[in-house]
Amino acid sequence: MKKNVLRLLFIASVTFGIDSNPNFIPDLKIRMLDGSKTTIHELVQDGPLMIDFWATWCVPCKKVMKFLNEYHQEFEKEKFKVLMINTDSPRSVSKVKSYVRSQEYKFFIGMDPNKSISKKLNGLVMPTLILVDKGGEVVWRHQGYLPGEEVEIKNQIQILVNKLKEKNDEG
Repeated sequence: MKKNVLRLLFIASVTFGIDSNPNFIPDLKIRMLDGSKTTIHELVQDGPLMIDFWATWCVPCKKVMKFLNEYHQEFEKEKFKVLMINTDSPRSVSKVKSYVRSQEYKFFIGMDPNKSISKKLNGLVMPTLILVDKGGEVVWRHQGYLPGEEVEIKNQIQILVNKLKEKNDEG
């Protein structure tokens, strides 16, 4: 009961703190690890997106990353993408690059050394996962990671992908 009340309070605080339209993700500019730039709306233009905030020192972040990498590849045909936004300090960029290279991750890596994006999206607790549909609507949020939660993460992605397939089949 207490856990549900806390979740409800969190969801309410997130909902009222994101943007003028709380159900839609703002179109934020993102500097990628490779130096290129993009926006969240560009990434959701053709399919859904999972945004996850992480840092090299965050053990739960590293654990969930391997599953997110699998889902990024598994749902590629459905144009699903994962954007991992790193919040390490500017001094730690080399650690980020070497860690990502060593793991051979395929998902997108954004950089947020000043935590401006994480503040705007209420992603200061790590990991924070935000699932966004093709139109930019936030459909699911989750903070933290415990072993086993990857099942619920995949389930939420599958639900969204199935809804988009149904929508495409109808239209």
